[in-house]
Amino acid sequence: MKTPLLIIGAGPAGYPAAFYAADLGLDVTLVDTAPNPGGVCLYRGCIPSKALLHAAKILNEAKEANEIGIEFKEPKIDLDKLRNWKESVVTKLTGGLGQLRKQRKINYIQGKAYFLNSQEVEITKKDGSKEKLSFEKAILATGSEPIQIPNTPKSKLIMDSTEALKLENIPQSLLLVGGGYIGLELGSVYASLGTKVSVVEMTDGLLPGADRDLVSILEKRLKKQFHDFKLSTKVTEMKETKSQTISVSFEDKNGKTTNEKFEKVLVAIGRKPNSKNIGLENTQVTIDSRGFVTVDDQRKTTDNNIYAIGDIAGGLMLAHKATHEAHVAVEAIAGKKTAFEPNAIPAVVFTDPEIAWCGLTESEAKAAKRDVTITKFPWAASGRAIALNKPEGLTKLIIDNQTERILGVAMAGSGAGEMITEGVLAIEMGAVAKDLKLTIHPHPTLSETIMECAESFLGQSTHMYRRK
Repeated sequence: MKTPLLIIGAGPAGYPAAFYAADLGLDVTLVDTAPNPGGVCLYRGCIPSKALLHAAKILNEAKEANEIGIEFKEPKIDLDKLRNWKESVVTKLTGGLGQLRKQRKINYIQGKAYFLNSQEVEITKKDGSKEKLSFEKAILATGSEPIQIPNTPKSKLIMDSTEALKLENIPQSLLLVGGGYIGLELGSVYASLGTKVSVVEMTDGLLPGADRDLVSILEKRLKKQFHDFKLSTKVTEMKETKSQTISVSFEDKNGKTTNEKFEKVLVAIGRKPNSKNIGLENTQVTIDSRGFVTVDDQRKTTDNNIYAIGDIAGGLMLAHKATHEAHVAVEAIAGKKTAFEPNAIPAVVFTDPEIAWCGLTESEAKAAKRDVTITKFPWAASGRAIALNKPEGLTKLIIDNQTERILGVAMAGSGAGEMITEGVLAIEMGAVAKDLKLTIHPHPTLSETIMECAESFLGQSTHMYRRK
């Protein structure tokens, strides 16, 4: 069997590539182990986690309603119903993608592909049978998987993000190993359900690499929701006890050791690319020391017949970045002039409050000694934020002093993830501060904080006084 275009992996990189290629008239074969397209994002990542975060938000808002004179009874959590609802969201979306795949007449094979050479793969199907498939061009979109701590004992009480999303029970205590966005999002869910959540992080702050002004706002909130934080601390040992708990040994930056027991542990220290055991050594594809596939601006690997997109291609491990890479790779294969060269890729942490940023960060600007001005607008001065009882927020612009162009946008607060797109568009279109100032924003909205930030840079902000 032969196909003009083979796409391996049907996540947010693979299925958009297949759909776009089919829309351009290409004959496509899509291979994935799941019954429908969706990948980790839809089945075990972005979508189920956001469904559970929505449930957590409802619980939190019910508790906070007491502050404005509305009191609810203690909520009753039907764990089976919550799990079923989460799975119904996944089923609806993946089923919908399955229908879109059929409408586009894409050949879909449920199985795992292994490269025999630069023009042929062997596919092991669900029933164990094998089939060889030759191709003219291939797009590699196999994604990533959670990183495990070396020498971690095998125990049902030690979870990765996939297992945590199953929500098998509500443990009394939970340790998050890793203070990144995956752990904090899932920890927020468990904390809202009643679990005492503790966090251990090797660095001196949560969300390493994120804007410190934003993180400080989130930390204030999490200190109320979570039980304990252990920063600049590492885990030296974990073992299951006879009492069905996990005994964890810690060592802080001063060498002091402590030990605590937890009902469950969630390890969320990052993800690694799925580049092993797929036969890439039988091709001309180059893999770096961390397992990422080397690609050019068109996402072509060092093998002329093979492209790579999404997590396996390195860079930010984000679904929306993967989707845009997919379009570039397909256009390159179709002979179009194209390149993956975004000026800004948004990042969002879906905690409560949310954190979002794009473009140049303040720390990056300082490291590069850029001539910039940082303008900030506190949400405590926003009428909409106060009316929502969500004043703990901040909007920040990083603006070039010479050109007045918007180089970076960052925000923390309710719905920040929905608002960051205005910042992305401003950076991509080369907008200057005056463009944002003169853009009439609806009142009262949280989006006005972006306009007020721009006004502040230009010398005047209606709802924030700046002494000349």
